[in-house]
Amino acid sequence: MFTDRIKLKLKAGKGGNGAVAWRREKYVPKGGPSGGNGGRGGSVIIRTDPAVRSLDHFRNRRQIAAQNGEQGGSNLRQGKQGEDLIIKIPPGTLLRDIETGTLLYDFTEAGEELLLCEGGKGGIGNNFFKNSRNRAPSKSTPGKVGQYKDVELELKLIADVGFVGLPSAGKSTLLSSLANIDVKTGAYPFTTLSPNLSMIEFDDYSRVYFADIPGLINGAHEGKGLGHEFLRHVERTNTLVFILDLSFENDPKKDLETLRQELGSYSKALLDKPYIIALNKIDLLETAPTNPFPNENVHYISAYTGENLPELLEAVKTLSQRDGKRFY
Repeated sequence: MFTDRIKLKLKAGKGGNGAVAWRREKYVPKGGPSGGNGGRGGSVIIRTDPAVRSLDHFRNRRQIAAQNGEQGGSNLRQGKQGEDLIIKIPPGTLLRDIETGTLLYDFTEAGEELLLCEGGKGGIGNNFFKNSRNRAPSKSTPGKVGQYKDVELELKLIADVGFVGLPSAGKSTLLSSLANIDVKTGAYPFTTLSPNLSMIEFDDYSRVYFADIPGLINGAHEGKGLGHEFLRHVERTNTLVFILDLSFENDPKKDLETLRQELGSYSKALLDKPYIIALNKIDLLETAPTNPFPNENVHYISAYTGENLPELLEAVKTLSQRDGKRFY
């Protein structure tokens, strides 16, 4: 199961208590206090890691805490600091405060870090309370409680190119043929229940990341079908490829209108993204097709047989890398 939204209770570690201890050495008649300070509690740090592809590893974890600091010891021994808790997430994850709804951070690059909850300070041992008036203090302080926060993680896949189409248009088959990866394909609606992400590296060592967005239907922006649970992944792409089915009695003009209407209803900004139209399943046609989009960037392809895919891939590469960078 692909998990792209999760709620977590995160808590930093408590600082260790300061110690009350006394020097009791044989030849030291006035030993005095020797209690050490407690160790700081571990902090909670959010870090992006490209090796992490989803939020699935949090599915059965709702409360996560960093390690507490250890109590101070005798002979001025400092308590051991609690180990920091590193929460690894995929690039493209949004972090929100559940209580306020505030967007705390938008993670887009690999290796980004955010100190979310700071560990509590360690308590002070009795040795540090001695002075000229009080040479034998029996006072120490407890460690401070670490910060805590209820957050929501929302993953929006980062990709250069998003494949968008109605159910059974052939998006997964196309991605599989282009990238030579093993994704689920089939001739029935809603084959893709979660986004597929893949990368192609070209001879010039440039890379294009592709995302296969699950099939949209009328009313997807209102949550119908697979709904806006996956529409938001389109926001992270800088180029769209509309996959339209040419076979049988499908109307590609109507299909494109439906897709663009759903995208625009979800976010007007999606309609401003550069796009290519891929008219798929030409292998099922008995006669040469007529171009329904004479003024558009159109490619006739067969995702199943591979016909005209090299030309489509080159066009996608050129458009997605048009300025030498990505636009998230």
